[in-house]
Amino acid sequence: MLKFTNKNGGNKGRRRFLKSVTLGAGAFALTANSEYSAQEQLPQRGGGIDGPSSRTAITFPRVFSGEELTRIAFPLGGIGTGSISLGGRGQLRDWEIFNRPEKGNRPDYVFPAIWVQMKGQKPVARVLEAQIEPPYESVDGWGLGQNNVPGLSRLQCATFRGAFPFAWIDFDDDKLPIRVSLEAFNPIVPLDTDASGLPVAILRYYIKNPHAAPAKVGVSYSLHNLMGKLAANPDSGGFKGGQSVFREATGVGGLFMTNPFLPATDPLNGSIALCVLGAPAGSVSYLRGWSRAQWWDGALTFWDDFTADGALESNSPGLMPVSSIAVTQLVPAGGEVRVTFMVAWHFPNRTPGRCGWKPPDESRKNVIVGNYYTKRFSDAWDVSQYVARELPAQEARTKKFIEVMRSSTLPPAVLDAALSNLSTLVTNTAFRTADGEFHGFEGCADHAGCCHGSCTHVWNYEQATAFVFPNLSRSLLESQFLRNTTENGLMGFRSFLPDGEKIWNRAAADGQMGCLIRLFRDWQLSGDTEWLRKLWPQAKRALEFAWTQNGWDADRDGVMEGVQHNTYDVEFYGPNPLCGVKYLGALRAGEKMARALGDTDAAAEYRRLFKNGQKWIDANLFNGEYYIQKIVPRRAEEIAEGLRVGMGAADPLAPDYQMGEACFIDQVLGQYMAHVADLGYLLDEAHVRKALQSVFQYNFKANLSEHDCVSLNFALNNEAGVLIATYRPGQRPKIPFPYFAEVWNALEYQFAAHLIYEGMLTEGLRVIESVRARHDGKHRNPWNEPACGHHYSRGMASWATLLALSGFSYSGVERRLRLTPRFHWKDFRSFWSTPSGWGTFAQTVLPRQQRVSVETAEGTLAVEHLVLEAVGKGVPEMVSARFGSEALPAKLRSEVGKQIIDFSREIKVSQGRELLVTLTI
Repeated sequence: MLKFTNKNGGNKGRRRFLKSVTLGAGAFALTANSEYSAQEQLPQRGGGIDGPSSRTAITFPRVFSGEELTRIAFPLGGIGTGSISLGGRGQLRDWEIFNRPEKGNRPDYVFPAIWVQMKGQKPVARVLEAQIEPPYESVDGWGLGQNNVPGLSRLQCATFRGAFPFAWIDFDDDKLPIRVSLEAFNPIVPLDTDASGLPVAILRYYIKNPHAAPAKVGVSYSLHNLMGKLAANPDSGGFKGGQSVFREATGVGGLFMTNPFLPATDPLNGSIALCVLGAPAGSVSYLRGWSRAQWWDGALTFWDDFTADGALESNSPGLMPVSSIAVTQLVPAGGEVRVTFMVAWHFPNRTPGRCGWKPPDESRKNVIVGNYYTKRFSDAWDVSQYVARELPAQEARTKKFIEVMRSSTLPPAVLDAALSNLSTLVTNTAFRTADGEFHGFEGCADHAGCCHGSCTHVWNYEQATAFVFPNLSRSLLESQFLRNTTENGLMGFRSFLPDGEKIWNRAAADGQMGCLIRLFRDWQLSGDTEWLRKLWPQAKRALEFAWTQNGWDADRDGVMEGVQHNTYDVEFYGPNPLCGVKYLGALRAGEKMARALGDTDAAAEYRRLFKNGQKWIDANLFNGEYYIQKIVPRRAEEIAEGLRVGMGAADPLAPDYQMGEACFIDQVLGQYMAHVADLGYLLDEAHVRKALQSVFQYNFKANLSEHDCVSLNFALNNEAGVLIATYRPGQRPKIPFPYFAEVWNALEYQFAAHLIYEGMLTEGLRVIESVRARHDGKHRNPWNEPACGHHYSRGMASWATLLALSGFSYSGVERRLRLTPRFHWKDFRSFWSTPSGWGTFAQTVLPRQQRVSVETAEGTLAVEHLVLEAVGKGVPEMVSARFGSEALPAKLRSEVGKQIIDFSREIKVSQGRELLVTLTI
């Protein structure tokens, strides 16, 4: 156990300043890759531009400075725990750990400080943040006020780098005799939701002494007990109900904050711990509470105490509910040390009413559904002790994940987009109830979740959970099929909490059909046919619900002619590509699932409908450039119950809010989902590519300065973006569907991924770069892509851009691995993941050879068949394979555009046993 005392002269131990960590084949570097070359790519299919652009302004890790720091709020926390955000200056902002979003919520006092004294010189003290940026006015006319002591000296400037879940800040101040930087993170490990679900924010400061003499350095952190500040019963001896005690255990010491005066069921009843990890013995001092509470005496007495010698005089509870902890030590000449703070939290009382989720009825809005993470730990101190033990291992795993991503040959903008949107999972958009079930809002308003219910038609777009945290994806599907689908097959497109007590009695055609494609995708990835068997009865009902009288496809011809509610919050009347193509995807997925389960009659019927619908849509909705809607009015009595939500056309005989003859960004969304799930083409390939080319031609705007939009706005002025819909002159309905003139980042991501799947790399990359360029830190937060609220879940469609460029797909059912890189294909390296493991694969193409290697970083990958894209001019004549040190018999067969390698047996790629395949021409 570490021994903690008050004033201490320091410690002469050294810590290496972390610039890289060796992880197998590479190093975890903090530098940024700022460009990619126009290396030869695979031949374009469908007439795209000849090559990708040679430069991009987006780097990986992303780098920000100056005005670009103003909007940064980098979320720190675990999956389903809520988060605290790190601002661009190094400040902690947006404390959203109290079971709901809390944009702007910040303790009255929360700040780090540093004190440095060189031998024989006057000490220098600063708040350990960069200087506050303009404006210097508050809404109440009190200047910047007193909270967080804006008048104390801060560091001159900072540079921020981010690659979620890591953020790094390099501070600079010519009056500070040492160099200081910050590394902030929380563990995020693919497939491991427990390791990735810790309610902590790690703040590690690196201090380097470049001088020939030692430096005495103190670093402190102060935190106002928010539970006292927000308590319903504030009267508790000046602490407003909040109490703080100092605790210590092996490797950790800190201030444990509670409010025992709160009712047991209060949403704020919980605990916070402000800790230091691994501090040298005798280096830690603390204040349980600031000593005075009148005026701003508390801040003054704290500052006088800390700036006297860089340490704190421990005291009795004090009169003000602000606690401080400090680490004071000597930094040797030319040496480096690190100081690691941790904020841990534990708030178990999640209720539907507080977080913004609709309950089955009003009597259930305050029922505690709880948090999964609080079932794992008893309080914030329990969290702290666990993390003190486990952090080295989980940090190494997290850095291995980011190193695998960083070492890939994927464009920086793709890596940046994929990882930045993965941060959505640690915000209040997503959470896990006490039973472990995963739920998601569409996004977050400032003080409540926005659009509850794990909305089917929104969560359909994202691909991150299926590939990075597949148990979360499967949890959503289990909820949607097993607890939110009626016996007649109506799937409520939103869910209530507590889940399963009542079913939302409205269906969304695009959402319901998309869930069937997702079910197929997750079954294929996992290879778990027993899991599919459990969900199949309800899945079959959900698919055949389309045939309901006066329903979507009442005449069972494979075409949705009925009234179809969809993600644009209205109903489309008549055949349209948004819902119709997803229906084709659901029919094809349904056929394959039914056949695997021995339901041959259903499989045959689904196939018949698919073929008929495919033919009809290509013949009737494709206008030579893109797919359009055929508007078919209906009498109200000809619309089945549950198909209209009440936000669309008031008169079904003359419906407004229709797509009509738009060139529509989502027209082949179902094909995008089919590509990810490896379902093949749902429509004529040439038509699909032409439709995508048309969307890029008509909807992509390099400059939006002259674009008019009267609704929501997410891109404007000289920014670039892809419009949801455009119309030829005279073809726009008088009142088209809502949002038609807007730019939505998530739609842009699925569109970009689909462009890449079809071989149009230049266009796809340009779209991705445009989205990320808009989130530049100055105009928008790079770690918050909004739509209906902050941290919009649909933005995790950005993960699909990685899948598309790498050409990765996997069937655990057939143990078939497909690797078809579409970028830097002659020398390619990328991340891969399945429910059983994750790692890297690489491809090298020489004049007479094609070599592919597959390695795991964690877990295993079962492979019996390997599918590669045919590259080069010659035809491979020989294949050789090695599995670790073992020669592996393999046979080569060719099909149009691809080479298939069949191994003599199933192998399981694992750590230390790579798969290496060589094709020789």
